[in-house]
Amino acid sequence: MAELRVAGLVHVYRDGGVRALDGVDLTIRAGERVALIGQNGSGKTTLVRHLNGLLRPTEGRVTIDGTDASSLTVARLASRVGLVFQDPDRQIFAGSVRAEVEFGPRNLGRTGTDLRTAVTEALQASGLVGEEGTNPYDLGQSRRKLLALASVLAMQTPVLVLDEPTTGQDARGVERVGAAVKAVSEEGRTVIAISHDMRFVAEIFERVIVMRAGRVTLDGSPRDVFAAEAWQALRSTYLEPTLPAIIGHRLGLGSTPTDASLVEAVAGAQ
Repeated sequence: MAELRVAGLVHVYRDGGVRALDGVDLTIRAGERVALIGQNGSGKTTLVRHLNGLLRPTEGRVTIDGTDASSLTVARLASRVGLVFQDPDRQIFAGSVRAEVEFGPRNLGRTGTDLRTAVTEALQASGLVGEEGTNPYDLGQSRRKLLALASVLAMQTPVLVLDEPTTGQDARGVERVGAAVKAVSEEGRTVIAISHDMRFVAEIFERVIVMRAGRVTLDGSPRDVFAAEAWQALRSTYLEPTLPAIIGHRLGLGSTPTDASLVEAVAGAQ
């Protein structure tokens, strides 16, 4: 499993000179479930693209289990950090669902029963069993997002990064993504997700990092980040606390970021 460290990370895009990251320091322990939130342009996607080598630091370092990511090729990093893009059409290229899901683990050297098991488990997790022969572009947008997820799940990388995984998903799709995140975490692997879905963030992740203008402004548990004391900082990033958090505050119940925590607080107050 992999520990990630980001130290003094700065990234300035050459095209336009935008300083997208401005001295980010983070440690993400192996097995953590971490959500990155913040307004568009806050640096979230720029940050995660340093983890798999799609971007390289202007200043600072990214290390994976002590190894400087800049010393590794994108191909080698792909075996450690799997990234599911926000737009599945930037990721999907094969002529069938099975071929798409097989591509990653096959390129990591998996064959035979090991390969078949990885593909089957990924298809089950994404709800695509029975679609193995389907052309990916005959699937709807939401199911193509699940296919992109399956293709990375099958690689079984120590770190899984998801960029807006619930966008366009119905309730069942969101449930599948959440279950996949929990299953990967239970195996001791690290999951990092960028999301604007605050309910999904509060329900699924144990740590929430709030970014603004290329810097980390809040870093804590959902109970901390969605507590009333943090709302001003949260809203400075154009984000709102979850509905249970608002209701719990109005009822004087403290921080209740999830439905379950709100129900528990109400029951305890009676």
